[in-house]
This record gives sequence, C-alpha cells and structure tokens, in this order.
Amino acid sequence: MALINDKKSAVKKLKLLVYNGKGEVEGFRQKMEDAYKVTFLPNNVECSKYKYGDVPCDVLAPEIYSSNRVMLYIHGGSFVGGSANVYRSFCASLASKCFCRLVLPEYRLAPAHPYPAANEDIQNVFKSLFTEEQIACSLNAEKGAKPALPEIIIAADSSGAAIAFSLIFNLRERYRNCIKSVILFSPWLDISPQSRILSAKKMSDDVLTSEIIRKCSLIYTYESNTSNPLVSPLLAEEAMLKNFPRILIQMGQKEILLEDAKNFAKRMNEMGNVCLLDVWDDMPFMFQMAHEYFHSSHLALDRIGIFVTENFAGEEAIQIENKPKLEHSLRSEA
Repeated sequence: MALINDKKSAVKKLKLLVYNGKGEVEGFRQKMEDAYKVTFLPNNVECSKYKYGDVPCDVLAPEIYSSNRVMLYIHGGSFVGGSANVYRSFCASLASKCFCRLVLPEYRLAPAHPYPAANEDIQNVFKSLFTEEQIACSLNAEKGAKPALPEIIIAADSSGAAIAFSLIFNLRERYRNCIKSVILFSPWLDISPQSRILSAKKMSDDVLTSEIIRKCSLIYTYESNTSNPLVSPLLAEEAMLKNFPRILIQMGQKEILLEDAKNFAKRMNEMGNVCLLDVWDDMPFMFQMAHEYFHSSHLALDRIGIFVTENFAGEEAIQIENKPKLEHSLRSEA
C-alpha cells in the first residue's frame, strides 16, 4: 500500500503525464496507460460509451447527480498523449465530487493530428452535447413551465486548457451562456516563444521543464502559431475575455506554470470576471492525479466540488463541507 505524502513516488508517477520528447510518442502513451488505467472506478461511478459529434467519449455518471449539470473534461497529455483510459479514474472522482455527469472525449492527438484537429473535435462534442442537454431540459420541464437551461462545466488540465479556451472563444453567445464554470488544473496558458517560461534560459519544477513545453508546443503547431490566443490564451485580446464564465484554477505552489496563472487571474478579475486561483502549498504539477500519495489530492477535489455545487465566488478559505441539493436522476444510455 502506498504511503500518504510519498512525494518521491508521486513525482515519478506524475512525470508520466508529460512528454519529454525522448523516444516514440506511442511509447509515451503506453506508459501513461500502464500507470493510470484502472479496472474498477471509484465511488460506484458508472461508465458508458457514447459518440458526441462523431467523437468517441466516456460518459461517467455517479450514483447521485444533478439532472441538468454536465461537465465536459478536456484531458491533458502534452498535446500528444492522454486518453479515456488514463483519465477515467480521476474524472470519475471529479464527477462524484461535483454531483454531475462527465463527458470525457477521445479527441485526435498530435503529431498525426496537429492543431486544429483537437479543437475541431472538442467543438463538435460541445455542440452535440449542448443540443442533447437542451432537449432533455425541455422534456423534463413541467407542462407550461419554461425549460431550464443546461448547466455545462468546462474542465481541463495542462495542455488541454488551451483547447478549452479555444472552444469558449469560438462559441456563439447562446452556447457560451450555458457554461456556468470553467475548472483548470495546472493550465498551460502561454507556449509562445516570448512566454516567461520559454524565453528563460532554463526553468523547471519537480515535473515540468521549459524544454518539455517547447518541444511539445512545436509538435502541436508551427512556432509562429504558438502566439495565437487559441493556442496561448494568456495572449487573448480583451474582447475575447469579456463576460467570461467564472473560472477556478487549481495548481501546486511549486509549479513553473504558477506565475502565468497569477497573471491571467489578475487580468480576468480586473476586467470584472471571476477567476479564483487555488494554490496548494508544496504540491507539484497535477498533484490531484497522485491521490494514493498525497492526502491533499482528496481535499483539492473537495474544493472543486464546493466551487461547482455551492456557487462559491469568494476569495477566502473554503470550508470543506458539501451539502448540495440534488436528486436521483435517470438518463437513457446511448
């Protein structure tokens, strides 16, 4: 049995989430799967397969969930890796904490499918998901009552954050208005040559290095395009960020990505948006996915659950006590 707060073992596992540019991409993907794939999902979460916009997806459903709340999770993996097998267990725990169904797409990956393939897949998933949720809300509305709007949460980690922002930036108002929250774990917000991380001679933390981010960015797209806000959302123009859904960014205090997150949060809040930065002391990149080694991983997901279910929008410490009003919900399987 793993020891709680075994940092050395945790970092060894978390390093498998990022591609260091050495060896074949297929080997990297296989090591991720070997490390993170599980036979049984936690918390009695059920998994079914479904295609949204012709993109294969896992649909994860906890025992109890809010009938009009659904999360679209865009996994990381340095643009070249990641899969439902890798993220299924983590996303099952996240869905359980947030009392929602969760859709986990298997979008196309670089280098075989560079930018904008992943963006196109996620947009197709979102529009198909939105349509189904809107129909379900109409069918569930009482006779004569105005149907409730679907409550869609966009969540992403690391390299998936750029794909998530690309989705939101490109959405029309009627779609965007249904996004209630955006959850980001250790986001890659600027992979352009002029970024603070890539312009430095060398930056590193326990898991990431500037060289890793540079190599992966160039596999994902050509260098001049890395300054595109659809690739580096920190560079987005003010008009793209107006009336943005509320955001929670959760990450470890030791990450080289933290300064970019602070700058982004400051900019969003100065524009009148809600962007909370939840930083965990002495924690590395994506510590939430090393729950067997860090007790803080469990508490961090509790924090996400409160943000989603209790409409938390303050800046003070959050009391970990989930008491959402929910109902057992039924949804026909595809």
